[in-house]
Amino acid sequence: MSTPKVGFVSLGCPKALVDSERILTQLRTDGYEIVPTYDDADVVVVNTCGFIDSAKAESLDAIGEAIAENGKVIVTGCMGVDESVIRDVHPNVLAVTGPQQYEQVVNAVHSAVPFVSEYDHRIDLVPAQGIKLTPRHYAYLKISEGCNHTCSFCIIPSMRGKLVSRPVGEVLREAEALARAGVKELLVISQDTSAYGVDVRYVENEWHGRQVKTRLTELCDALSEL
Repeated sequence: MSTPKVGFVSLGCPKALVDSERILTQLRTDGYEIVPTYDDADVVVVNTCGFIDSAKAESLDAIGEAIAENGKVIVTGCMGVDESVIRDVHPNVLAVTGPQQYEQVVNAVHSAVPFVSEYDHRIDLVPAQGIKLTPRHYAYLKISEGCNHTCSFCIIPSMRGKLVSRPVGEVLREAEALARAGVKELLVISQDTSAYGVDVRYVENEWHGRQVKTRLTELCDALSEL
């Protein structure tokens, strides 16, 4: 059985790019091949942006192009929070999933192009730091998701939800793996970076035998030691 191929389009902000990296890493681990063109792909995933009107238009155009060029399209990302908006324009998409629904979009790929690898979880196909879509010298390090503010001009909380901070130990271990892989510059990102840790009351995590608080200042101090 030939290895199924997945085309991928990633739109929007660096946070969405990190989501794309996570999805691609899982698909590669599952044995799928990632290809750069629609023609070679058995299915195409479009990770959309829905922050402003021009981004929504770009996302809908990208979906339409993928349908025209390939025909089998799965939509994920911020526009996926309102499936009807997508299906009103492109009713023939195979599936629509929202942001952070990593398992659902991977399952949609499995449904569209069923595949069981000869080996369980082909870790050898994926670098230790996962698949990155940035140049080798830098990488994005996402520390939290969502935002607790309800600014009238901003749609982010309705798409990304409330603030959820990643455990600081988990963030630092990812940063270490990236540094070992040769990354020289880490760009710390989130929807509300300064609020990192507020939702967990700055809980401490163990890292290298000591306790580090889930707070931006302590995280930066620890990152400076890498």
